[in-house]
Amino acid sequence: MSFKNFLMAAAVFPFLVASTAPVSAETLKGAMAKAYANNPDLNAARAALRATDENVTIAKAGYRPQISAGLSGTTTNLRDLAGAPGYETTYHSGQVELSISQVIFDGFQTLSRIRAAESGVFAGQEELKSNEIQILLSAVQAYADIARDQQVVSIRKQNLAFLNEQLKAAQTRLDVGEGTRTDVSQAQAQLAAGKALLAAAVAQLKVSHSTYVQIVGSEPDSVKQPSPAQKGLPSALQQAVEVAITENPSVKSALHQVDTAGYQVDEAEGSLLPGVSIRGNVARSASDQASSSPNDLTSSSVTAQLSIPIYQGGAEYGRIRQAKENLGARQIQVDSARAKVQQMVVSAYANFEASRVAISANQQQLSAAQLALEGVIEERNVGQATTLDVLNAQQQVLNAKENLAQSARNAVVSSYSALAAMGRLTVAGQDLQVAEYRPDDHYQAVKDKWFSLRTVSGN
Repeated sequence: MSFKNFLMAAAVFPFLVASTAPVSAETLKGAMAKAYANNPDLNAARAALRATDENVTIAKAGYRPQISAGLSGTTTNLRDLAGAPGYETTYHSGQVELSISQVIFDGFQTLSRIRAAESGVFAGQEELKSNEIQILLSAVQAYADIARDQQVVSIRKQNLAFLNEQLKAAQTRLDVGEGTRTDVSQAQAQLAAGKALLAAAVAQLKVSHSTYVQIVGSEPDSVKQPSPAQKGLPSALQQAVEVAITENPSVKSALHQVDTAGYQVDEAEGSLLPGVSIRGNVARSASDQASSSPNDLTSSSVTAQLSIPIYQGGAEYGRIRQAKENLGARQIQVDSARAKVQQMVVSAYANFEASRVAISANQQQLSAAQLALEGVIEERNVGQATTLDVLNAQQQVLNAKENLAQSARNAVVSSYSALAAMGRLTVAGQDLQVAEYRPDDHYQAVKDKWFSLRTVSGN
């Protein structure tokens, strides 16, 4: 059986389709879409990326002129203590000044800062995509956990009903002299254990319920058993690994971080190059003081400056070496990211294969256990088996049902984990009915802004 054929078969095995879900039931894709739109951690990551976008605008300020204006006023009071009594004179003066400065050349440092900021934005976009994938995978896990736990609760309720019947039957046989007090006690003990198991299952369902609300942002509505992932999942492991090491956003982010570190090396080396700047100044001053010189003056100047760094205490060389070491570390992290992604894909496929085998084995176990239980009950009715034999056989049926539910859950989670490791667990990749957040729209809107205090949200 091929990998994809198994995906189709696993979705419809008899145990899971025994109960029909209502038409209005929450689907797995619906839960993923809600998590994508509502999860607060994901919305916070989007806001953080929008803040990162502004680094490009900040870096581009190095190319733009710096303009400042100044206004000053002075009042001077003169009193002649040696002259005629009461002689006093007051003078007023003021000045208005406008200055413009522009960097002409700074050793390509501004250019390097801009490119480093752009690479940082691209890395942030990939990190956001990685966060989105993890949230979608968490939604899958939460949904599958509820589906499993609902089945376990139902199984244990059925088990409790069976054990009640066995206790009644044991008591009836004791009353007519065909059974023993031991049979009744064994049935009572198993019934008490069944109640404890049911209470634990209900508690686990509540825990899974709260986890679902935390991730998805809404209450689960009639969750039904999901099918393993199909779209975008290669049938061959090697193909999946090749996709992962090229498409996984963690790997892409690491590559962009290498670019960022490279531009930071260029920026540090630029501090050794000369710089050229130009400054213009216009000022007007006025005074009511009587003098031989004009009282109203207008002055203007243009200054060009060439600065040549010779030695700055060695800090510039230390920053260059530091930037180069950071670049080397980022390059190594790319290899680490690829190795981690490969491990994740192999692990997901191995777990899916194990789930496939477990589902088949558990189906066989359940069928055999049910037949064995029916046979033991018949034997007990004719005196060839005891109540304990019946209870043990029922426990085998219970275990097989719960193992089957767990295997079905593992098949779903491991298949979507493989998609996540490949970078394909996305809104577009899974055709989720939700508006896709496009981080590049904000980046394009702010990267060349010269003015404005408001964000895109109006704050």
